[in-house]
Amino acid sequence: MVPHVQSDSDSSHDDRPVIKLPHSQRPVHKVLGGHKVADIMLWRDRNLSGGILAGATLIWFMFDVAEYNAVTLLCHIALLGMLLLFIWSNAAQLLDRDPPQIPEVIVSERSFRELALTIHSKLSHFASVLYDVACGKDLKKFLVVIGSLWIVAVIGELGSFTTLLYVGFLCALTLPALYERYESEIDHLFAKGGQDLKKFYKKVDSSVLDKIPRGPVKTKAH
Repeated sequence: MVPHVQSDSDSSHDDRPVIKLPHSQRPVHKVLGGHKVADIMLWRDRNLSGGILAGATLIWFMFDVAEYNAVTLLCHIALLGMLLLFIWSNAAQLLDRDPPQIPEVIVSERSFRELALTIHSKLSHFASVLYDVACGKDLKKFLVVIGSLWIVAVIGELGSFTTLLYVGFLCALTLPALYERYESEIDHLFAKGGQDLKKFYKKVDSSVLDKIPRGPVKTKAH
């Protein structure tokens, strides 16, 4: 389990210049939205984040390792729930207790509406970004997206869809917390790697351009 981390990253004591990424001026919690989801991803509540991770691991194990069928699992959960409610309801009458009540939060219209609006907003933003990238307005971003999709496609062939979702969920629940703890070191490595990559690109471009034959420049006669 990922330990509880603090927002202040450990400072490095060496004399090397620390290179910061452009987004590093904002706290990681703000970058992730600053709401309950950010608290879960950054392990502000270790019990809640650990419970979610354990639940996701159990679901992945049942579907991918034990090869449990989704319809069978849902039916078994429904049967178990109905059996527990039946026993609880009849026992409450015998013991002169209140029968079980379904929490209003589960069937709250406001909660479903907020969830639908959030999903719609995220999908609209994702579609807008994907459209801008597909139109080729930023060639570098277009190539990065194409390469990323190709890598995901290759990784998808190595395992099942459930495993791919679980690995993505595991990364989303652990990498932000690790980044928050070692922010300075990771920023320095990424920025240094970006500078080295730009130097490599410039070197390759200059080598390729120098080998391209050029014809004589024609001057206009006056």
